Amino acid sequence: MGLQVVMGAVMKCSFGETPSSLIVVPEGTPVIAGTPCATILDAVPEENIPSFGMCNTISNPAVAAATAAKLGVFTPVACVPVTEAWIPGTPTVLIDGIPALSADSTCLCNWGGIITVEEPGQFQVLLPD
Repeated sequence: MGLQVVMGAVMKCSFGETPSSLIVVPEGTPVIAGTPCATILDAVPEENIPSFGMCNTISNPAVAAATAAKLGVFTPVACVPVTEAWIPGTPTVLIDGIPALSADSTCLCNWGGIITVEEPGQFQVLLPD
C-alpha cells in the first residue's frame, strides 16, 4: 500500500507530453494536512484528470485522423483523457464507502495510455528509531 493521494498530486500518462495535477472536488471528502483526499473514482476526464499536453499514440482516433491528413506523417494532437477509475486503490481505507486512491494505483486511458502518480501530493516523514 502506498501513500494516500490528495488534491494536486502529480500524474503522468505514458502517451502524454507533460505531467498534470489531479483535481479532487472537495465535496465533504476527508483532508490530510488541509488537502482533500482522492478516491479511485476521482478519474473523470477534465474534472479530475486534466490534459497531459499532446497525445502521442496512433490508437487515439484523433491522432490517427491527423496523421492520415498529413499523408502518414505522425501528428500528435491535444490530449483529452478518456478514463473510468483508478486501480487498485486502497480497499481497507474507505472515503464515503469508496476505496481511497493510493500512490501505487494506475488509471488506464481508452487510447492505451497508463496514468501513474508521480508525486502523491503528500510526503511520508520517517522518524529516527
